[in-house]
Amino acid sequence: MKKLSLLLVMLLLTLPVLTIAQTKKDQMAVKEVEALERQRFEAQVKKDYPVLEKLFGDDLVYTHSDGHQDTKTSYIQSIRDGKSQYEKIDVEALNVRSYNDGNTAVVNGTIVITSPPKPDGQPNLARLKYVVVQIKDPKKGWQVVLWQSQKQVK
Repeated sequence: MKKLSLLLVMLLLTLPVLTIAQTKKDQMAVKEVEALERQRFEAQVKKDYPVLEKLFGDDLVYTHSDGHQDTKTSYIQSIRDGKSQYEKIDVEALNVRSYNDGNTAVVNGTIVITSPPKPDGQPNLARLKYVVVQIKDPKKGWQVVLWQSQKQVK
């Protein structure tokens, strides 16, 4: 019984150390993913295709606020073709949660996208709430594998 009690006490003493180690990995993942989210938005505006190719996973499912879905290839092509145009993307809110020992991240946030003006000259703004899932690939680094957004009405 004494051995079991001693083992239990030792286990309880090591739990905080294990929790701190996991927390540090998760904290590092949160910082990395937050920076990559901002980098991706900038790349979408600047049409930086090499960055987009790197940050989007090959199995990307990109669901636009109107319900239309793209793959990695079709979404990047839509930017090339001018179907998806971004003059500016402002981040209003960004929340990153890390899971799986810092190898998976779920992001939710709110952005305002400024697109080219409408034909009548009026500003073309879209306020979106979105969810992103990123997976850390051992060779490719962080990859966006899911984007889902919904337009917000003020």
